[in-house]
Amino acid sequence: MALAMALAMAAISLSTARFLDDSSAISMVIDGISPARFTELLGEGHKVARFHEFATRHKRVYGSLVELRERFVTFSRNLELIEETNRKELPYTLAVNQFADMSWEEFKKHNLFSSQNCSATTTNSVRAFLTPPSKKDWRDDKIVSPVKNQQHCGSCWTFSTTGALESAHAQATGKMVVLSEQQLVDCAGGYNNFGCNGGLPSQAFEYIRYNGGLDTEDSYPYTGHDGKCTYNQNSIGAKVYDVVNITEGAEDELIHAVAFNRPVSIAYEVLKDFRFYKSGVYTSNVCGTGPDTVNHAVLAVGYNRDAPVPYWIIKNSWGESFGLDGYFYMEMGKNMCGIATCASYPVVPEDFN
Repeated sequence: MALAMALAMAAISLSTARFLDDSSAISMVIDGISPARFTELLGEGHKVARFHEFATRHKRVYGSLVELRERFVTFSRNLELIEETNRKELPYTLAVNQFADMSWEEFKKHNLFSSQNCSATTTNSVRAFLTPPSKKDWRDDKIVSPVKNQQHCGSCWTFSTTGALESAHAQATGKMVVLSEQQLVDCAGGYNNFGCNGGLPSQAFEYIRYNGGLDTEDSYPYTGHDGKCTYNQNSIGAKVYDVVNITEGAEDELIHAVAFNRPVSIAYEVLKDFRFYKSGVYTSNVCGTGPDTVNHAVLAVGYNRDAPVPYWIIKNSWGESFGLDGYFYMEMGKNMCGIATCASYPVVPEDFN
């Protein structure tokens, strides 16, 4: 019996050593290590089972047993945040998603931009006097492009910019042209933008305006990394004639712009729990509302004031697996998380071919 036990322990030790040293063993995460193997490596329990499900679904590859265990610890903490938040029965729910093995500090570094003052967007919007409808969703008008994924690059501002311009161009011409975020990452630095380290849609619109246009996605594809500018004036997909900036903090102006004009680029402050948003209307009592707290740019494509908790309909750039097929709802009426702080939208030339 003792000999059998010793042989079994030796087999486990050899298996673990191979996990540490053999890259082919590590790559098993892609195909899905069995639940029994996860239990062998990490122990038993609800969190291990959920981590196994997560790693298999998202095809995670970890470089060593040490990293596997570190990621499990991070996953466990995030799972506690998700489950604790959902027990509070808030207007929104959270769920495990592609960010669940990343710490908050990692997430901020790779998916957001550092808080920057967006006071450039101040008062040149004309306040409308018509009564907005109770709800609006520009997706119904077929002028909203598909959800994209910024990957691990703080380029959300470029996706907010292209989303707004794609909608404006489709509205004006009847043609949906998908535009290049990478051109903005690589070329718009002269307008106080910083590639994968952040920028603002209002400044990006100005770059496009004075540059003479923005290339198509096909001609200048996205890489998710800072690169050398290779703009081609023969591949322009859309132009900007002018830029309309919503008065800082004026959510009523933002409502009018979305109701009567088109989707609007906005920015807001992402909090720790928001990265796991799944459904419902996100709301918060702690996020900021000033121009120096926003850290993520997105696109407001509509709203619904008839809902029990009135909400904005917002297109994100974290892929379709995030939230509501890439969208989320944010509470209206409180300039929630600074949502009306840095709002702007482009005006396109009517004669663009």
